[in-house]
Amino acid sequence: MQDGERLKVLTRSEERLVDMRGIFDVDAKRSTLNAYENEMSDGAFWNDQEHARDIVQQVKVLKGWIEPIDSLSARIESAREIDELLALEPDAAMSKDLDAETERIVEELDAFELKSLLRGRDDFRDAQIEISAGAGGTEAQDWAEMIMRMYTRWAERKGFELEMLDLSEGEEAGIKGAVIEIKGQYAYGFLRPESGVHRLVRISPFDSQARRHTSFASVFVYPVVNEEINIEIRDEDLRIDVYRASGAGGQHVNKTSSAVRITHMPTGLVCASQAERSQFKNKATAMKQLKNKLYQRESDKLAAAKALLDADKQDVSFGSQIRSYVFQPYTMVNDHRTELKIADVQRVMDGGIDPFIQAYLKQESEEKAEGRPL
Repeated sequence: MQDGERLKVLTRSEERLVDMRGIFDVDAKRSTLNAYENEMSDGAFWNDQEHARDIVQQVKVLKGWIEPIDSLSARIESAREIDELLALEPDAAMSKDLDAETERIVEELDAFELKSLLRGRDDFRDAQIEISAGAGGTEAQDWAEMIMRMYTRWAERKGFELEMLDLSEGEEAGIKGAVIEIKGQYAYGFLRPESGVHRLVRISPFDSQARRHTSFASVFVYPVVNEEINIEIRDEDLRIDVYRASGAGGQHVNKTSSAVRITHMPTGLVCASQAERSQFKNKATAMKQLKNKLYQRESDKLAAAKALLDADKQDVSFGSQIRSYVFQPYTMVNDHRTELKIADVQRVMDGGIDPFIQAYLKQESEEKAEGRPL
């Protein structure tokens, strides 16, 4: 950075941080956190387990707001002090390091502002992603696997944990479907905008005549429901089937009926798991998926009922196609909801989906503020 430019960036960053403290009422959050921590230090705290779990979750959420602001504040102050020293005693290596730190501070401020848009009831939860190949055989199944890798890379960049709950491999290539749990603060809030149909246009590597193909894959994102939320599932409403797991996994997986499929007959929801060798573990995983889906179904019902109160508001849905990924004859990823276009399709496929998430959340926030239909 040129002389004086770095100081201007740090000053603007400091001003942004001051604004954030006010907007997010950090002092009030800190006071609430102190009260919760004092309560947790009481020897009788865990006597009421349900209340204790709720407090622990609230503490986690509050720290998620307070600690990043405190850390950024300390880093900005330290960077300003180093900048003042460099003005008196120039040092090229130290100046280069400080430039890099200043850029990181700005990036983290941007990320924190994005997080501030996540104010939905379930945005703080872990996420369950269900990916399904559309019609089109091998081509669509390959696209579904590419989509799965995109979200896997995104989660790894965020430092989130991943757990494969179910995977159905294609006969020749790709996957028919997959269910992945992504664990991390606000994972559901970030991934919620990704629900919908994703369209691919490319020269198919499976077509001997090198023709251009269009493929589709659907993505549905659910909040992972914790045990403190009671979702009643009656045994008589379930049909449980066991079958042999498919794909890689060794002799044991292929020769025993360890995979489990659960059908919730009142709703028609189907959940399956074959990731574990134990039928018992697969049943538990499938039941967890079902609980998440039923919770999301009830949330959607509430949202639809609320929408009926506004005659001008459209049905709450993601539409048939939210985004197109074009590989040929040009490269472009186009989000049809926000009209954001990114030419670097490879970067997007490597997990670089944050610009799309940010654009959607900002648009959603503006539409809510203006009272317009989402």
